[in-house]
Amino acid sequence: MMVIQGRAYYRGALRGLALGIEDGVIRVVKKTLRGDERYDFGDRILLPGGVDVHVHFRDPGLTQKEDFFTGSEAAAVGGITSVLDMPNTQPHATSPDRLKEKRATVTPKANVDFGLFGGVLQREDIARLEPYCHAYKFYWAESFGGLAGSGEDLPGILGTLRDVSRPLTVHAEDPTTFRPRTEETLPDHHEARGAEAGEGNALRKLVSWHPSDRVHVAHLSSRVGLEALRGAGLSVEATPMHLLLDMTADLGSHGKVNPPLRPPADREALWKAFAEGQVDVLATDHAPHTREEKGETFDNAPPGAPNVETVYPLMFGLVQRGDLSLDVLVRALCRRPAALFGLRGKGSLEVGMDADIAVFDPRERSRIRSRDLHSKAGWTPFEGWEAIFPTATFLRGTLVAEARELEEDRQGRWIPLAASTA
Repeated sequence: MMVIQGRAYYRGALRGLALGIEDGVIRVVKKTLRGDERYDFGDRILLPGGVDVHVHFRDPGLTQKEDFFTGSEAAAVGGITSVLDMPNTQPHATSPDRLKEKRATVTPKANVDFGLFGGVLQREDIARLEPYCHAYKFYWAESFGGLAGSGEDLPGILGTLRDVSRPLTVHAEDPTTFRPRTEETLPDHHEARGAEAGEGNALRKLVSWHPSDRVHVAHLSSRVGLEALRGAGLSVEATPMHLLLDMTADLGSHGKVNPPLRPPADREALWKAFAEGQVDVLATDHAPHTREEKGETFDNAPPGAPNVETVYPLMFGLVQRGDLSLDVLVRALCRRPAALFGLRGKGSLEVGMDADIAVFDPRERSRIRSRDLHSKAGWTPFEGWEAIFPTATFLRGTLVAEARELEEDRQGRWIPLAASTA
């Protein structure tokens, strides 16, 4: 038996515990254990590996921006041990054959465990994709990659969800409300894809169509969005960009994301809701582009930013400053996403769960620097921010990252699908 000992976050509290691990699974949790292999982290903190249900690792077809190796390397170094990859790769992951081909392409490159989204454009896509993906994605508005569907088809798609076992993530912006214009600044981008009309209108429509509880709202960005979802029974995610940055940030095109960064009052309202546990999921929308691409004029620069390596370090740093509770962080980045997306064995340090562990030393504070990160993008919107990076990351009991470098590569696996009803 392998033993990992430290201050483990176990059943809602930090406790001095030893985790006994066999075949990559936590088999026993006790105060002390003997084992053939042992890691004693003393008073360092053992947290569940993060579960990021919204990444774009750009593989296949866009690997100049990122590939599955570098994206999952960044994840592992940042304490993220499970990811779900979005379908707007090239070709789009919108058919059984394309999903099977994508899985075959990325499996040999994976440094963390993973699943795939299937892109849906019409109601017939739901049942035919179910045996091949962990979740569905509907783009209500164009963002990047040319996979936007029509809002007219969404009610029919929603009506099929009761017959399947996978959740549907919706990029909820109503493009009929956009105001096309030449954009030169972050406030211009916010005005063009306004919160009240774009996100608010989309979410009010979504709620009025009475979707099932399998509908998940991606990257919420505004007060009006929060209000539209209040009491609606849909799950919702927020990104570190929308929680920590707003349109006053001095980022230029490097802060251009969809939905846009909003005014400070929206960010403050979203952070308050997140800190109070009203937002189900923290997901990165890790969407890397190269420095050269983001260096184009604002209007021409593609939307998106890399976040998967920095989300856990940033948020754990805020926990240590007293700005966020550890329970909210673990719930939003580990437990809740695993439960909502049917990722068995993921999200908590319990007997029977995979031994996915991020080890943090609260004393090891540092500044985020682009030169130290592992994404191909080579930049970060959080340059210079204080963070606490994991000192070690374990994937199913294997030490895959230590001291911010990959130790064992290509250890990632396809996460088994929950039972299909198709």
